[in-house]
Amino acid sequence: MDGAAGAVRGGLAPADAVRAVPGFWTGGRRIERACYAVGGLLMLGGLFHLLVFAVDGGPWTGPVSWRKPVTFGLSFGLTLITIAWVSSYVRLGERARRVLLGVFAADCVAEVALITTQAWRKVPSHFNMETGFDTLVTRLLAAGGAILVITLVSLTVAAFRANPGTAPSMRLALRAGFAALMLALASGAAMIARGVAEAQGGHQQAAYHVAVALKPAHFVTMHAVLVLPALAWLLTFTGLTEGRRVRTVALATSAYGVVAAAVIAVSAVRFAAG
Repeated sequence: MDGAAGAVRGGLAPADAVRAVPGFWTGGRRIERACYAVGGLLMLGGLFHLLVFAVDGGPWTGPVSWRKPVTFGLSFGLTLITIAWVSSYVRLGERARRVLLGVFAADCVAEVALITTQAWRKVPSHFNMETGFDTLVTRLLAAGGAILVITLVSLTVAAFRANPGTAPSMRLALRAGFAALMLALASGAAMIARGVAEAQGGHQQAAYHVAVALKPAHFVTMHAVLVLPALAWLLTFTGLTEGRRVRTVALATSAYGVVAAAVIAVSAVRFAAG
């Protein structure tokens, strides 16, 4: 079935969607392309450390594991690519866009680099205050987290500004995704604050234990900003009217919200009990 026929029947035209993907690079701004490239490299770094784990072995779970450079490389890389993409639909001045995306990209690289360094040193990357260098890394990671919050909050505020140049379905997806992202930042801040408090109180193992409880909530809210806008974008390759696209995105947002609320509730109970 060709793209036109798919559109007439109201179904997704996969070939058209696949052909449109390179346009993100060729039609993107220079700062967006830079973020795509850096994000890709971070993800490749994560995959490289998966090979390191396969060769070197060791535990997959726990504070000292090759899992951390793998998951953080993949997660930060994907998040950087996502934020660069969705920000193209957000009404921003070009200078503000360059600054926000540039700072965000640099911070993603720094966070992954610090975590990876500690993995190669065979010591925990978070809540580790055993030596002066470890304490410095912990503080730098916390500072980097604060920078992430500032840049993402700024983009969230921009996403809620009036933007007639973006289709209503995409605006809804962006706003819902960024709102969920704020919850992810809140859970991340709670993990850091509780973990640092436990570590400073001499309970380093407890710091790792309580932080793990909020990870599911952090994960499910972190990636709504990719899932929902991706759905809105895919709907443009169907024959649906914009009104039906809005209703479809609204339904998906509601379903995602219900699942996220359930995960958050369970995680919050475990976090409080920890």
